[in-house]
Amino acid sequence: MKESLKKLMDLLPDDADGAIITSDLNRRYLTDMKSSAGTLVFTRTAAAFIIDFRYIEKARSVITDYPVILQDGLFTQIASFFAEQKASRISIEADTMTMSEYHSFCEKMPSLTLLSDNRLSDTVNKLRAHKTPEEISFIQSAQDITDKTFSHILDFIKPGVTEREVAVEMEYFMRKNGASSLAFDSIVVSGVNSSLPHGVPSDKKIENGDFVTMDFGAAYNGYCSDMTRTVAVGKISEEQKHVYDTVLTAHLMAAEAVLPGKRYCDIDKVARDYIYQNGYEGCFGHGLGHSLGLFIHEEPRFSMTCDEIIEPGVIETIEPGIYLEGKFGVRIEDTVLITENGIKSFAHSEKKLITL
Repeated sequence: MKESLKKLMDLLPDDADGAIITSDLNRRYLTDMKSSAGTLVFTRTAAAFIIDFRYIEKARSVITDYPVILQDGLFTQIASFFAEQKASRISIEADTMTMSEYHSFCEKMPSLTLLSDNRLSDTVNKLRAHKTPEEISFIQSAQDITDKTFSHILDFIKPGVTEREVAVEMEYFMRKNGASSLAFDSIVVSGVNSSLPHGVPSDKKIENGDFVTMDFGAAYNGYCSDMTRTVAVGKISEEQKHVYDTVLTAHLMAAEAVLPGKRYCDIDKVARDYIYQNGYEGCFGHGLGHSLGLFIHEEPRFSMTCDEIIEPGVIETIEPGIYLEGKFGVRIEDTVLITENGIKSFAHSEKKLITL
């Protein structure tokens, strides 16, 4: 059996004899076919990819291990495939399929029993969490573009320039330097706006004494990078310096603590405890980090609630922050590969405070 087919068969829960993949990212991950549509169906012995006319030529050049079928009555085609394979208990992606889609599938294909638990989704997510050498190289290429963008933007930021102008310049530079797309909508916030963890770039002008927080990333061949840096413009206060130093120390402590065998929540606790002990309890309101790949937020995560065991080969962000409402905020983030001995950072941009 070809490796691509075997990978699909291994995803099936024990009591399922078939599966349907409809989500964009899982479909791309399992087929290498990037498209806004398409349905992957498979059993323990066969697979097929059903896609409409817009993508059929491309799909047939990409997918060669099993049939690519022109979509013409999707529900009938899915039901016919499973009938030919004598499969009736079908696993679905419960974490991405909407209730409307689920009810449509049940109504249009009454001969099939759809297993609406999370087992298929969990298995695919776990498979996606462990990155291949090729995936790692794509993420490194994305991060290289992100690092270059940070170096470039330092010469652009100055009093009088707006947050929106900074974001546009960064995004143009990323695309000009090889990004296939943006990994996500860039966050550029300054001064009082930097207390908003996911603030949107506005027409606010950067001023002397502002922190400027930039959370951004390039995508390369579909794979994402993610980095946050906070820089100072002009003279800042002792309070701002103390907050920055606290976040940086929390970041470094967490990075040093990462080892296979520990729990994800244990690493979150290292950074969170340090921030709270320095007087900022309640000012770090998000998780310490998340996995990424084809999608910017994947599983597992460094968070208070994730008790999964850390394993090598997984890529995570480490991004502690402190946000003082109505005043300012600081976040510092790197994307790292978990190895047998700790971590390897994809980023090379300076983390010590840069004053422009």
